[in-house]
Amino acid sequence: MADTITLTCQWGRAPIPSSTTPQVGYLLVEAVAPATLAPSLPLNLCFVLDRSGSMQGAKLDNLKAATRRVIEQLQPTDIAAIVIFDDTVQTLIPATPVGDRSALLAAVDSISEAGGTAMSLGMQAGQVELQKHLGSDRLSRMLLLTDGQTWGDEPLCRDLARSLGQAGVQIVAFGLGTEWNEQLLDDIAAASNGYSDYIAAPEQIGTFFQQAVHEAQATVATETRLLLRFVRDATPRTVYRVKPVIANLGYQPIGESTVAVRLGDLVGGQPAAVLIDLMIPPRAKGRFRIAQAELHTKPIHQSSELVIKQDILLDVADQVGTESYNPAVMNLVERVTAFKLQTQALNEMTSGNVAGATQKLRAAATRLLDLGELELAEKAQQQAVALEQGQQLSPQAQKELRYATRRLTQRLDDH
Repeated sequence: MADTITLTCQWGRAPIPSSTTPQVGYLLVEAVAPATLAPSLPLNLCFVLDRSGSMQGAKLDNLKAATRRVIEQLQPTDIAAIVIFDDTVQTLIPATPVGDRSALLAAVDSISEAGGTAMSLGMQAGQVELQKHLGSDRLSRMLLLTDGQTWGDEPLCRDLARSLGQAGVQIVAFGLGTEWNEQLLDDIAAASNGYSDYIAAPEQIGTFFQQAVHEAQATVATETRLLLRFVRDATPRTVYRVKPVIANLGYQPIGESTVAVRLGDLVGGQPAAVLIDLMIPPRAKGRFRIAQAELHTKPIHQSSELVIKQDILLDVADQVGTESYNPAVMNLVERVTAFKLQTQALNEMTSGNVAGATQKLRAAATRLLDLGELELAEKAQQQAVALEQGQQLSPQAQKELRYATRRLTQRLDDH
């Protein structure tokens, strides 16, 4: 096992020039588990689906088709449940083995639209079903989809997400269309160590559902965390996840020189990578140990934790040219910068600082243009112009910018 999960560390620039003052360094730490590492665990899966009146037509038709396709791809040993909610809740199918799919498929066919939106009711009912089969012998997931605002129960939704996360249930939260609360879905996903995403059009539901279930089926290790033990005066400033998507992970200080970063699950064949922005203490010419990386993870078919350690060395030279830059790492730095700029722009807009939001959107557009992300750069520029003209960002524009920039490193893999 230790020979198959790999841990690699790369500097954005190496060697760096010798200096008598601290300087900024970028460190990419990446863990990869091969797709062939181990057979997956059975799933404990609950669909929690919005069937409110706004889901009528193409939304509901595509939701039902997407759910059917997932059920058809589940294994007989998997457990599945289906909960639907509007301003009431109904458990269509309690948690049951997937061996006979006919009841599950018939339940999906019976879904029709009605009522308003009370998401906490769906989450509570889903929690009841998932609790029936919690355990280390299964991977537990809640697949949540909504297309609207839930009113008055946002704090309860967040509390339920925390409770589910503590029980080992990850929530994959999808927002369909433009009228849902992205901050709420982001918070729900983060509290449960899951993720959230934006589905722009009904016909895309199937792709997102299948990807979520595929990743669960391909999970080979859980509870992955990274410890970084730095030498004195080497100080991390920010830690961003860069793969599979971009997110500000932050870090937990442990003592004076050690930080911990939570990575979550390792999916076979899918790198989990973080980019650390740190201050490097002054160094003369030579090779120095700056830190030790320590990956802790729990392979799904092993009772004991796996620990992989690697020293992080840095070369310092008197003369350093442009060739010392690592293009791949620095490209990730630029993508994270574009993500940060658009995040700051949306925050500035929310706080009423239109000038600040406009400036950051233009800066993000410039970065995206330099990266070859022409379509996304144009959208950012258009929104900057709209703000200057006194217009508000549309919900669609906000969601497009928020989630497209998160996926910038996926787009890098596609190029």
